[in-house]
Amino acid sequence: MQTPLRRMRIPYTSPLPPPLIHPRSANTAPGAAAAVATFLASAPSPHLQPTPGTYKTISPQKTVLLTGAGISVASGLADYRGTAGTYTLNKTYRPIYYAEFTANHEARKRYWARSFLGWTTLHRSRPNATHAAIADLAELGFVSSVITQNVDSFHRAAHPHLSTLELHGYLRATVCLTCRTEYPRDQFQERLAALNPAWASFLEDALESDALETENPDERRAKGLRTNPDGDVDLPDAPYSTFRYPPCPHCLADPALKVEADADGAWAPYSEGGVLKPAVVMFGESIKPEVKSAAEHAVDEAGRILVLGSSLATYSAWRLVKRARDRGMPIGVLNLGGVRGEESFLEDVIGTGSRGETGVRASESTEKVLPMVVQRLRSEGKGSHS
Repeated sequence: MQTPLRRMRIPYTSPLPPPLIHPRSANTAPGAAAAVATFLASAPSPHLQPTPGTYKTISPQKTVLLTGAGISVASGLADYRGTAGTYTLNKTYRPIYYAEFTANHEARKRYWARSFLGWTTLHRSRPNATHAAIADLAELGFVSSVITQNVDSFHRAAHPHLSTLELHGYLRATVCLTCRTEYPRDQFQERLAALNPAWASFLEDALESDALETENPDERRAKGLRTNPDGDVDLPDAPYSTFRYPPCPHCLADPALKVEADADGAWAPYSEGGVLKPAVVMFGESIKPEVKSAAEHAVDEAGRILVLGSSLATYSAWRLVKRARDRGMPIGVLNLGGVRGEESFLEDVIGTGSRGETGVRASESTEKVLPMVVQRLRSEGKGSHS
């Protein structure tokens, strides 16, 4: 029998509670910016517990950021549980699971066909004002590190010098399930196009019709497409069984392995290994122990945590905020809509006279609020580089 803890790891699609707002003035973008600025610039909490295994927190005055899909909506990507998110608009949506991908050739065909269509949108997208503001906050000395659930690599592009942990991996590469060699995703896209000329032609037509230039689900459905998370596109009634994908080149070249390709270079179904998957953590797949440990360390070395654009619906993110609360860290949440467990994370803050010093909760867009936070902190002369 599964324990409640295990059940929490399944994609959480239940309705989230309405957002709690604190302080009351944080019910507008300017008010939220003022509260978040106060939160970031406040003195370390007297209730902060020492980092496990040490006598003190490494950077008690700094904040660790935990980011989710909501911060990338302004870059043209879909989120999961927002007003136009996949789980919100498509109640029957079910992501592919790790066990399904690794065991089922037909499931991999379907996955790679949809990924092939969706890759162009992700590859063309760029970081937005939220990512730029995070870079500014780091330069001002307020941020210790970033933990992101996102797989779009925008953080690395926007602030390469700020420590960023990609909790769920990244779409910029594929990884072999046999030898663990990684390959650039854009090169893999070229190989998919060569193996699937009819699909490549369809993709060109879709790009010419601007069907992939919008992440609006209604507009895409009108053109025969449906948007799903993680950079893929669902094409109703598509002949997914015709799609082909290549094997790992390294394994194919190893005579000791039973990895085969057909005359065109596509992975042969009788192969034993050499399967490439996106370098992301799929549902049902475990996060690597070293990544889990690094995320915990990132929380432990900071004095507070600020959640940006995440409903904390995945256990891997939720547990990090719980860890922060257990350490006595002030918690801030800037996310449109409800957040899983926010009533317990903020129970000691809601209703107090705090202006954001001990915690903040706002339901505003990060791309509006965070640049205002930077501007406010700079105008007040706060920060190590002011």
